[in-house]
Amino acid sequence: MSEITNFRGEARDDRSDGDRAVDDLIARVGERVRRARDRKGIPRRVLSEKSGVSPRYLAQLEAGEGNISIGLLQRVAVALDHKIEWLVGEDDPWTSDALRVADLYRSADSGVQASVRATLSPEPTAMQRANRVCLVGLRGAGKSTLGRRAGEALGIPFVELNREIEDQAGMPVDEVMAFYGQEGYRRLEAQALGRVIATHDSMILAVAGGIVAEPETYNRLLTHFHTIWVKATPAEHMARVREQGDERPMAGNPEAMEQLKSILTSREALYEKALAQLDTSGKAEDESCDELVALIRDRGFV
Repeated sequence: MSEITNFRGEARDDRSDGDRAVDDLIARVGERVRRARDRKGIPRRVLSEKSGVSPRYLAQLEAGEGNISIGLLQRVAVALDHKIEWLVGEDDPWTSDALRVADLYRSADSGVQASVRATLSPEPTAMQRANRVCLVGLRGAGKSTLGRRAGEALGIPFVELNREIEDQAGMPVDEVMAFYGQEGYRRLEAQALGRVIATHDSMILAVAGGIVAEPETYNRLLTHFHTIWVKATPAEHMARVREQGDERPMAGNPEAMEQLKSILTSREALYEKALAQLDTSGKAEDESCDELVALIRDRGFV
């Protein structure tokens, strides 16, 4: 700090208002990072590993001495599961009603979350969903094949969310998982869903089977789409995936079928949140497609 002394011998700060504002911001960010880390019980070493920011840099940051870049601060915010705005805003997030409400919302069950959304949003649910239809379910249920054919029959676009993710990342989904891990993939998935909602009022969307395990993303999907659970028996799920030339589900894994059944069982309650169901078990592709188109029309989804 640069100070001079006036004629009374009192210290006077000769910095500009801009300099003081920058110093205040750095101190505020450091304090909030430290409090957020303490609040979650995360040692600085663990935060360093999760964010990719060195422990020394984090120590400087928390002491109000680190002039951290926006990019590195975003990494820290993600590692702390906070929005970057909470770390840099002038209002104290730990004393705000908004943060307390957000924490309560995240810890509530899906029913309470739905009620909160309905209360806070004046827009009727039907208007939020527009003419958007989303097919959920495990791999091998027929989401992509049936979604594409139904889109052609109804004259509306068909989109696979994984293709949107690949376009955004510039690489196949397998490489996205290898480079960014499950957490990175889920962030890209949430971003891709937001773009689809913003750019399509009428469409059929097919999503990966695991999207239902991400509460915030899945709740957003349920709010903005007429959802249909496309289902089949575990044996048919497995057989259809192998028919597509993917031997990974069975390769070197004699317990693959039991694992598939376990995944289906664990997600069943989540898939049942869909507005409708289409069972493709033992049915030809044409029959299932006709049933899907009829279901969409009969329920007034499009």
